[in-house]
Amino acid sequence: MTAAPGWYPPPETPRPLLPTDQAVGNPFIWLLACLPFGVGTLMLSWNPEVHAYIASSGYLSIDPTYIFTAAYFAIMIGLILTYGATVVLAVFDYRWLVHRGVVRPFNWAWSFLGGVPYVIGRAVVIHKVAPRRGLWPITVIVAAWGLYIVAGFAKALPFMQSVFYELGY
Repeated sequence: MTAAPGWYPPPETPRPLLPTDQAVGNPFIWLLACLPFGVGTLMLSWNPEVHAYIASSGYLSIDPTYIFTAAYFAIMIGLILTYGATVVLAVFDYRWLVHRGVVRPFNWAWSFLGGVPYVIGRAVVIHKVAPRRGLWPITVIVAAWGLYIVAGFAKALPFMQSVFYELGY
């Protein structure tokens, strides 16, 4: 189906600006931005051991069961809880913004892709309705995920070194 000639969709109305004294931050967005710090801290507690054995094929192999420690399962549960909390906090943040008069705030459903896309999209919308405000949550969530990634590499490198050592490399 095509539109009639000369028909154009109605232009989108611009979002009205928020008063300069109105807050654009709330506990929901700050909790959402800080969630990865918890998982990053859990990552630092994980110390897997590496043990080699002779497999049925006759080759030296690494026993994978030693990585499944309590800390490993705590990290996995922490990641699942972080994901769920991200969606819930984004819903509450979205409702808070609507209640404060933000027209067409960034949709909370983007949080299903993770906290970073939601926080960035929210900051773009807030920056439009409250110029030069609302950008700090981006810094916090990027720093939090940066900590998580650095902690992951800090744990992965010695682990891989011990794997190679056990295999005789």
